[in-house]
Amino acid sequence: MLRLVLMLLLVAAPVAAQATEAGWALLRGGGHVVLLRHAAATGISEPAGFDIEKCSTQRNLSERGKQQARKIGALFAARAAPVERILSSRYCRCLDTARIAFESEPESLAALDPPASDEMARTAQMAEIVRQIGDFSGADNMVMVTHLEDIQALTGVSPREGEAVIVAPDGERLRVLGRIVF
Repeated sequence: MLRLVLMLLLVAAPVAAQATEAGWALLRGGGHVVLLRHAAATGISEPAGFDIEKCSTQRNLSERGKQQARKIGALFAARAAPVERILSSRYCRCLDTARIAFESEPESLAALDPPASDEMARTAQMAEIVRQIGDFSGADNMVMVTHLEDIQALTGVSPREGEAVIVAPDGERLRVLGRIVF
């Protein structure tokens, strides 16, 4: 069994590297939208007393997450066309990922917060994200820092913390063009 797991890991590593290289090739050309899952954070759920206005009541970036965000920014600067616009969930771990990575203040967009529990609100939220992506027509790239659940709902992809998913509009959903693992 261990031998099988090791063989699968050896096969998967080159595939992930190829996908990452293809993703960078897309971003070098500009004009793309990236859904970026926030960098590594502490804990697995929001603490009691959560308040969107107070970072001290939320899950925040871990030290590893801050290092990861710096790496994301350095690689974007070295390997991609400039980032023209940065949108972020209002959660501190997303805002901090954007601030650290791109050394810029992102625009907060409530639609990038974790999906609402109410079905109608969730549908409107996903539609707003798709609308923002469809409206983007820049020559450089746009990054949207968000959460696992949003990316899953919109693309079916389950990215790792800090993973980038390059997308394009495809009706009410999004088509995945590429991925970058940091």
